Amino acid sequence: MTRTHPLLYEINTRCWLRRLAEERGGPVTLASVPPAQFEQWRRLGFTHIWLMGAWTSGPRARQQALAQPRQRRLYGEVLPGWQAGDVAGSPYAIGDYRVPAALGGEAGLAEFRNTLQAYGLKLLLDFVPNHLGLDHPWLTERPDLFVQSPKPRPGTFRQETTRGPRWLAHGKDPHFLPWTDTVQLDYRRPDTRAAMTGLLESIACRCDGARCDMAMLLLEDVFSRTWEQFPAADPAPGSEFWADANAARGAGFQPANPRGPGSEFWADAIAAVKRTSPDFLFLAEAYWGLEPRLQALGFDYTYDKLLYDQVIARDAAGAQRHLLGSPPQGLAAGAHFLENHDEPRAASLLSLPEQGAAAFLILGLPGMRFLHQGQLSGARIHLPVQLLRCPAEPKQPAIQALYERLLTTLLATSVGRGQGELLPPRAAWPDNPTAQNFVLAQWQAQPPEFDLVAVNLAPHPSQCYAPLNPPGLAARQWRLDDLLARQHFLRDGPDLHRRGLYLDLPAHGTSLLHAQPA
Repeated sequence: MTRTHPLLYEINTRCWLRRLAEERGGPVTLASVPPAQFEQWRRLGFTHIWLMGAWTSGPRARQQALAQPRQRRLYGEVLPGWQAGDVAGSPYAIGDYRVPAALGGEAGLAEFRNTLQAYGLKLLLDFVPNHLGLDHPWLTERPDLFVQSPKPRPGTFRQETTRGPRWLAHGKDPHFLPWTDTVQLDYRRPDTRAAMTGLLESIACRCDGARCDMAMLLLEDVFSRTWEQFPAADPAPGSEFWADANAARGAGFQPANPRGPGSEFWADAIAAVKRTSPDFLFLAEAYWGLEPRLQALGFDYTYDKLLYDQVIARDAAGAQRHLLGSPPQGLAAGAHFLENHDEPRAASLLSLPEQGAAAFLILGLPGMRFLHQGQLSGARIHLPVQLLRCPAEPKQPAIQALYERLLTTLLATSVGRGQGELLPPRAAWPDNPTAQNFVLAQWQAQPPEFDLVAVNLAPHPSQCYAPLNPPGLAARQWRLDDLLARQHFLRDGPDLHRRGLYLDLPAHGTSLLHAQPA
């Protein structure tokens, strides 16, 4: 079965709707997005729209967003003259998995999704499994669901609950300080897993896929290491902790189940959703080389952060090794990107030629192709997610033209719609190492025609042979049309089969070849 290769567009929902309202001169919600927006997405070939930050935050999370000196400095750097009204709680400190009225509410979300479907597009929303925001009602109503301590300790905060005061832990990544606008869910508890599975199922009723934040933090071994210093079981009688824990039980504190659930949350939760929504798409934000494990647990796509790092570091040979060393199914389950809301803007890091080669690379690979709001116009300012207003940036015509050309040209090919595979470049001649700078992807949807994506990631000319392998290659003469250079030429099938297709590309050069029998 041929796998789909989505083209995803991430939108900062709050800032985007505010910008549309400024352009229109009146309120815009998800229910009243102008039709031209949908038509533009369809025209460029997008298949999925991710509304980042569509859920409700709250006043406690906003207070944290305004209180942090580092954050306030960032607001001033990217949005000079900012005011308190420009700041909301982080969209990753979720107070309620419902769309706020200012964005159109649940009815507005349903209308937006219906319109997307009318244009042949699908909707992704956030699922933040590791933690909830400080404003979520479970903090007072269901405090047992969270990691906690019987007494104050670093990384915890006092929370009044319906069962008395608790010391709950802030959410965290083990390599960084806690997120002080969040509370950490305890996945050692079956009731936590059940509650979060229920939340995930409620999200699946309202969209076509979920981008799952920091998905690897929930893996059992990762979670156990991260929270091993917090009580996961009753300690031995007589210990110093026992007295603290017993005293805390008077206020309703209950340590987590010492035996744990015994299975991975993601395997169970994804299976539960797919029983009723088999086509629901799961995208994992994932790092640390744990992507294959998450794919094995049911994720359709996982972030390809290693490729991003290699491209930004200008490591052409490393990018080629990574891609050719990935199993085909792992490559096809990668989400390839140059920027997102967590990373700096590509235009601030890469020159125009570098960005052209890098953009063509991620758009030409099997897997999910992932673009970010502002990327197509050359935005350079990395926006903190707490801001409700983005600065006005001049559009960069050269970058706009680059993406317009790439996206519209690819629509006329099998790239992203057919069967795609990477080809290992061969040296053009002995003692020429520049084949290591190429990434080659062959695509085929309607045999015998096929397409070849070729990218030279190096800052100098490079040469190689592309070992083409479509069925019947040697039996025909071939016409090759370079769709980007608007050139065509003829090649002998037996020679292509024996030696491959010779390529000589300039620095950061790209080629999109459509092959058909002559």
